[in-house]
This record gives sequence, C-alpha cells and structure tokens, in this order.
Amino acid sequence: MADSMDEQLYAFIFRSSAEGILIADEANVVRCINPAAAAMLGISIEQCVGRHPQDCFQQFPALVNLFTRTGNQKLDVRLPKRRLAEGIAATLPSGGRVVMLQDVTERREIETRREALAKAITHDLRNPISAIEGYADLVSKFGDLNAQQQRFLGRIRQTAIKLYDVASALVDLAWLEAGMPLARTPLQLNDIINHVVLKLTGLAATRRITIAVSLQSPMPPVMGDPEHIELAVFNLLHNAIVYSHPEQTVAVHAWGDTHDAYCAVADQGIGIADDELDLVFDRMYRSRDERIREIPGGGLGLTLARAIIRRHGGDIWASSNLNAGSTFTFVLPTVEV
Repeated sequence: MADSMDEQLYAFIFRSSAEGILIADEANVVRCINPAAAAMLGISIEQCVGRHPQDCFQQFPALVNLFTRTGNQKLDVRLPKRRLAEGIAATLPSGGRVVMLQDVTERREIETRREALAKAITHDLRNPISAIEGYADLVSKFGDLNAQQQRFLGRIRQTAIKLYDVASALVDLAWLEAGMPLARTPLQLNDIINHVVLKLTGLAATRRITIAVSLQSPMPPVMGDPEHIELAVFNLLHNAIVYSHPEQTVAVHAWGDTHDAYCAVADQGIGIADDELDLVFDRMYRSRDERIREIPGGGLGLTLARAIIRRHGGDIWASSNLNAGSTFTFVLPTVEV
C-alpha cells in the first residue's frame, strides 16, 4: 500500500512540476519526459521516448551534453522562441541520467538589466565624484592653506571616496530591498568562505593581519545565491580586516547542523560602543568614533550583508567590546540534497 502511494505521489510530482524532467536509462535511452519538459522543448513526448538523446534532441546540443557527460553537470540550454533554461544533470544509482530544466529567461533578463543599471549609475556618479576629488587636490597646489582649510579639504576627499565606494553598492541594496529574484542553488559555505579569504589575503598582508580559518567539515549545504552570499561574507571579513590593528588575527569560523549553518567573523580591533551596536546595520551609518571615521568607508557593507542574509531566510547579529574587538555572526537554513 505504501509503495503504491509513493508511486502515485512521484507520478503526480512528475506530471505537475513546472520544471522539465527527463530521464534516460543506463543505455542512454530516453524513458521519461514530463509535460513541462516537452512544452519547453516544443516536442511531443512520444517522438522521444525510446530513442537516444542524440537522435531526438539534435537542435539542443547542450541538452545532449547533459545526457552524455558523467557526474553532476550544469549547462544553459537554448529553447525555442528565444527562451533559456538552466539544465542540471546527475547520474542515477541505476546508471541512467536525470536532467532537470528550469526556465530562467525572465530571471536572466532581470539580472542583465540590473548589471546595466549598476554600470550606468556607477558611471554617472563616479565621474563627477572623481572631479570633486581632483579639484580638492588642486586647491592645495595654489597657495598655502591654514589648518582649518586643510581639515575641510580632508573632509571633502573623505566624502568623495565614500560616495565613490557606495555607488554600485546602493544599486545592489535597492535591488535586494525591491524583492528582485535571487538565484537558488545548493551551495557550500566552505567554498564561499575559502574564496573570500583568498580574495582578501593581499589586503590582510598589507595591513599585517593574519586570517585564521576554522571550518566544520563537512558543512551542511544551504540554498541560495552564491554571488550574493559571497558578497555578504566579503563585507564582513573586509570590515574585520580594516578595523583591526596591525599584527592581530581575524578569525573566520563556520559550523552547522541539520537545521542551520553558521558563520562568524571575529576581530580584535577597535570594537563598537554598546549604544551603537544596534545601529551598525543601518544604512550609511558610520560610528562617531574618530578612529573609525578616519578609515574610508561608505557605511553600506553591513546593511548590504544583512539584506542578503535576510533575503535567504537567515539572520545576522553583532557582539562587541569597545577596544577589544567585534564578532559578526550570521545563520542560514540548511537543506537536504
């Protein structure tokens, strides 16, 4: 009875799924195609079942590759009527292959528009900001300035740098807060953290900071947008490095269980006053601590990190002791793959 119910459930999911599903046996003969896959490819189920992918999918070379390659694969598959699917393939225990197709046409178009908007805004803002900074540098070359004038020029330069840095971040933040779609794919925090550490190793070396990494192995997978989660980790680690004193250590620790995956970034730097701890995630907030204000920054890194983590169903928080360092921790729900 249970087996019959399972079969009915699988059959219902197979027929009703919005994603295309195609299954080939160990001889690489197509055995099953669900209605969604047939509609995406513009074919009939009958004309492909019982045939090899090379014979019935000649106009879809990427799809053929998904069937003929081994192991887990991911390729873009061009569909009729200028549509696009993301194809994911895996080998079945029986030796056959299963391919899933997800129509990503609208999502890719939105991503393209976001990139174009980011480039346009960045270009339109950064050119005049660079001009402001350039003229501020020229002022000091045409005569001596008193201490107050020098201080004002310093503020102009700092503000120009801040605006320059936040131009593209503002676009990302607006995009996230508008609820625009994010990619959803199983990913490993270990890989993302290691990639971010590699990116920031040079900056840490110039500031004589040691990055210590401690990662649970294996980590439970999470579902999300790799690019954005990497940006969140990057912002946390970048902050930890720039707000640390030389010859100190920044620690990155990740762990998890069957429900949640955690990542914590801890430094031994300037720290945050108790009355500012709840404000650090606010948009454009910069501490009143002069030591922090002397370090260029746009005040958006933590805001962006929080927006990313919350869009993924997680949460982020900070703990700190002034003059002793800070720890920023985020949690994401795990998934079974």
